[in-house]
Amino acid sequence: MSNNMFYVGLSGLNAAQAALVTTGHNSANVNTIGYNRQTAQINSAGGTYRPSIGFFGNGAKVTDVTRNYDQYLSSQLNQAQSQNQSLSTYYTQISQIDNLLANQTAGLAPKMQTLFTHVQALANTPADPSARQQLISSSQALANQFRSMDQYLNGVSSSLNDQVAGSVDQINTYAEQIASLNKQVAMFSGVGGGQAPNDLLDQRDQLVNELGKLVGTKLVVQDGGQYNVFIGNGQTLVLGDKASKLAAVSSSSDPSRTTIAVVNAAGKAVELQESQITGGSLGGLLQFRNETLTAAQNSLGRIAIAMADNFNAQHKLGIDLNGALGEDFFSQASPGVISNSKNTGGLTLTAEFSDIGQLTTSDYRLDVSAGPTYTVTRLSDNTVVTPDATGSYDGVKLNFNGAGAAGDSFLIQPTRTGARDLTVLVTDPAKLAAASPIITGNAAANQGSGAISAGAVDANYLTSPLGGQVTLSYDSVNKSFSGFPSVPVGSAVTVTQADGTATTYNPGVAGSYDTIPPTGPFAGVPYTAGAKMSFDGVTIEVSGKPANGDTFTIGKNTSGVSDGSNALLLGGLQSKKTMGGGTASFSDAYGQLVSSIGNKTRQVEIANKAQTSLTMQISTAQQSVSGVNQDEETANLLMFQQMYQANAKVIQTASTMFDAVLGISR
Repeated sequence: MSNNMFYVGLSGLNAAQAALVTTGHNSANVNTIGYNRQTAQINSAGGTYRPSIGFFGNGAKVTDVTRNYDQYLSSQLNQAQSQNQSLSTYYTQISQIDNLLANQTAGLAPKMQTLFTHVQALANTPADPSARQQLISSSQALANQFRSMDQYLNGVSSSLNDQVAGSVDQINTYAEQIASLNKQVAMFSGVGGGQAPNDLLDQRDQLVNELGKLVGTKLVVQDGGQYNVFIGNGQTLVLGDKASKLAAVSSSSDPSRTTIAVVNAAGKAVELQESQITGGSLGGLLQFRNETLTAAQNSLGRIAIAMADNFNAQHKLGIDLNGALGEDFFSQASPGVISNSKNTGGLTLTAEFSDIGQLTTSDYRLDVSAGPTYTVTRLSDNTVVTPDATGSYDGVKLNFNGAGAAGDSFLIQPTRTGARDLTVLVTDPAKLAAASPIITGNAAANQGSGAISAGAVDANYLTSPLGGQVTLSYDSVNKSFSGFPSVPVGSAVTVTQADGTATTYNPGVAGSYDTIPPTGPFAGVPYTAGAKMSFDGVTIEVSGKPANGDTFTIGKNTSGVSDGSNALLLGGLQSKKTMGGGTASFSDAYGQLVSSIGNKTRQVEIANKAQTSLTMQISTAQQSVSGVNQDEETANLLMFQQMYQANAKVIQTASTMFDAVLGISR
């Protein structure tokens, strides 16, 4: 019996020692990231049967050292942290753009307002040299701000490329380490008779956790406990003890962007679809670039292009201090087309603006299929775009030269460089075309109350400017005007009523309106008070009641010193709906950009806070199972110490009993 007590006490001593060692290991790793608390599993060693007595216990034995690990909670935590990291990265990036656009002093809005304030000042005092110089200076400041903001966004894009490359390097490192640990886990599990190498498992789980912070992953546990890790749409990253290698490469569709590729067995980098890479900081970076950064660059470029186009068009309809028609005031970008580096066909594609008012903030992709046939997709909403009657896509006309091969593609960026390419071309104050190219007047001998407006011109005037003075004569009998130019034959006069109804009168035949008195069926152009009469790009309006024979003149303005009428029209562009198909002005479009970025920033911020809270809750639940509680471990140390002492006492008692038995035998 005493011999049995020795073994019972010794087994208890060994069990207590194992529990003390395990508890000490827990305490030592209380601050080790990824460590899961371990527990020594102590079970009964069974009993020995003795006839007529029964079973006597053989003490305790340590069957295993397990880690307190919940696969479900760990998986939930990895997913939550991955999404949290994605949102956090997105918010960090978009906040930079939000702060830039919404800046009340350094943003675009105050510079744009200053420009149009100085345009109005020029309209009020067209002969003032300082007003002219202020307009040039403010326009240069605005153009500089456009370019500065574009440069900043390009800097964000360049930094993002570097971060993508850095993330790919980290992913490769983690993948190799996970594959190596898979191999070690399998080896030590075999050597240990199937017992799990807990600390290696912790290291592997922590690597998977860190990998999930970089990119969203899917984990599959194979037989034998090895991990297979997948990213994106099932792309294998780790398969047993083998790790795939990713590479950061220049996109074949847009060399300015760094994207992700997987290196195949032949050593060739095959690009992955960015839309399939979600989660983690890498997913947040790519989502930010595709959803926000590209749209912000395009939006800024669209505003610059639209402003330059409309400002130039109106400026060319005025005359400067030398009496010459105005020139382009701003430089203007052209649509960009990038051929995919993998194209094999002979198609050369170029693009031009057909209607700047219809431009969107999206990029487009042209895909070539068998035939060849061509399909244009708007990338902002992945919608196939059908060309209009002019063959244009959202205000952009494509020009084809040659034929593409099936599988070829082209990236079309209508507005990407709009802000970058905006500069001021007019630097001489005297060349500011503030005056109208025409001057109108009432004859001094007129008897009626009719009055002619100052008149306006449109783009058609540039192709057929006035060759001399036009004198309109009123016929009170037929209530019409004659004297409009009819050379060359085909010139026409359009009369537009106040309700918008328009009627066109064509000269060049006997009895037309250009002869006085009429000799044919026409008695001239009918007159209605307040109706606008247009010819060869000139529009005038006669009001009141002219008397028979009253004349009104329209002539070329040879001096723009005291006339600011064209500058007034330039100032009107600030509120004119020239963008978005006639729905937005320059200021409206910029306000929409600021608002959309601001709203998106708030959405991401709120989502990030909510995800952070959720992640903390899951982490708390996971730590309640797997985390080391130092107070609990201290209590366990005392308990197992007492267990050790008690079993030592059993051995001591057995020794005393054995000595007593020996003494009796003597």
